[in-house]
Amino acid sequence: MSCLVLFSTLSFTVEKHYCGNHLVDVAIFTKAENCGMDLEAFATANFEKKHCCKDEIQVVKGQDKLKKSSFEDLQLKQQLFLSAFICSFINLYEGLPEQVIPHKNYSPPNLVADIHVLDQVFLI
Repeated sequence: MSCLVLFSTLSFTVEKHYCGNHLVDVAIFTKAENCGMDLEAFATANFEKKHCCKDEIQVVKGQDKLKKSSFEDLQLKQQLFLSAFICSFINLYEGLPEQVIPHKNYSPPNLVADIHVLDQVFLI
């Protein structure tokens, strides 16, 4: 749910730089690099020369109106259910007063021989 809210409110720009009819650069979140043809136009500013380059900017706006609700906006039945659910959920994970050891009174059998040494099975 949080990813849905994040992507629906995300806004970004896509900039494209064309030189003639050819796409030179596409940039998201940053400025698109130009092809250098604009620098010639500045150097020869006294000549009336048309620029062959153009920039396109597309702005994708995300949603900016989010509904914010609080606990007081809920009905009384919904408030009671929510508070009872939270209390029961918190009490569900209470710790035990002491650690329970299930095999505390169990005594292991007497070893007659060390089976690992007899069978020569070792962990390496």
